[in-house]
Amino acid sequence: MENDTIRNIPTSSPSKFSHSLSSSLPPLASQVVMSPCAACKILRRRCADKCVLAPYFPPTDPAKFTTAHRVFGASNIIKFLQELPESQRADAVSSMVYEASARIRDPVYGCAGAICHLQNQVNELQAQLAKSQVELMNMQLQQSNLLAMICMEMKETPQESPQQSMDNFISSPTYSSDYQNNLNFFEDNTSPNSLWEPLWT
Repeated sequence: MENDTIRNIPTSSPSKFSHSLSSSLPPLASQVVMSPCAACKILRRRCADKCVLAPYFPPTDPAKFTTAHRVFGASNIIKFLQELPESQRADAVSSMVYEASARIRDPVYGCAGAICHLQNQVNELQAQLAKSQVELMNMQLQQSNLLAMICMEMKETPQESPQQSMDNFISSPTYSSDYQNNLNFFEDNTSPNSLWEPLWT
């Protein structure tokens, strides 16, 4: 009897239970909020999953797209990126942003003016370097000529022997006058009487 009452108890099917549980929970996709890229946010359009501009214009740097969009326009930027392989798109975006910034600073010449200014600086530095190299070569040439002249003079001037040096010193007027003065002094102060005087005492 008890078994019959247990069998008669209505039980809900697993499929119905799982369906009610899933309906009570909110979907996971609705919980993830995707932030649009800076380009789509500025253009006020929906940012698709495969947005061409999203990898290069993050939402944290809106000024980057604003600068490029001000000069080139969004349609041209998208067209440029679609024509390039993905490996070159990052460099292309950096070039466009740099050129747009230069064009905003200098509306007449743009980045060409900055390049021309840098080229002039390079030319001036190259001229200064060439001038310094010429001056250095002249100094080295003067030094080598001076050393050559010193060597030639040393070769042309004969080296005197010690005996010749002594003879030249003796024959010099200074030595002769000093020797004569000393000799006269000796003759004046040494008479024959003074020499023999100690012998008679």
